[in-house]
Amino acid sequence: MSKKIIAVNAGPRTGWNTDTLITEAAKGAESAGAIVERFDLFKLERYTGCISCFGCKKEKFKGHCICRDGLTPVLDAIRESDGLIIGSPNYLGELTASFRALYERLIFQYLTYDLKTPSCNDRRVPVLLVMTSNAPEGSYNGLLSNYKQVLSSFVGPTEVFVSGDTLQLKDYSKTDWPWTMFDPKAKQARHEAVFPEECRKAFEMGKQLAE
Repeated sequence: MSKKIIAVNAGPRTGWNTDTLITEAAKGAESAGAIVERFDLFKLERYTGCISCFGCKKEKFKGHCICRDGLTPVLDAIRESDGLIIGSPNYLGELTASFRALYERLIFQYLTYDLKTPSCNDRRVPVLLVMTSNAPEGSYNGLLSNYKQVLSSFVGPTEVFVSGDTLQLKDYSKTDWPWTMFDPKAKQARHEAVFPEECRKAFEMGKQLAE
């Protein structure tokens, strides 16, 4: 029976860095025989982060977020999956608000506040967390270490893949003000030389996750 992998894009830009790397990771999973179901968080019906209703702390809803909105099918799919690929760009030193909304709902439904059994998730699955950023690759190691630890504890063993110093625009000269913080030629050169290799790495990591 084929494994089912859920791929979640928490970035808004179609065809750009995060979207492309998630697509490649999903292709890698499919090459290993997995069935991939994809969700783009910016295209879903309205949703929120955790509303702290504590419904998931009741025995009959154990491990299930009871808030019904655009994230419900995503949470349901992850719960029944064999693996999770999730990616987000870094905005202002954090992952997107859309990522955070899903992250809060995904983790909190499993949190028990019981020291003996802090997580009630009895279906642990591997996770590939992808982050893209225009900052250098190692700029957010502490942030990602925390996400890796929490996802590993409550969802399953987590690997992190970072694409840093990314290209943001096809032509920086067409903006209404000078982006003097960046060297457009260096950004473009890196994108042409390094990003294809990162796509291949994402493919391999998606394949490994499905195997």
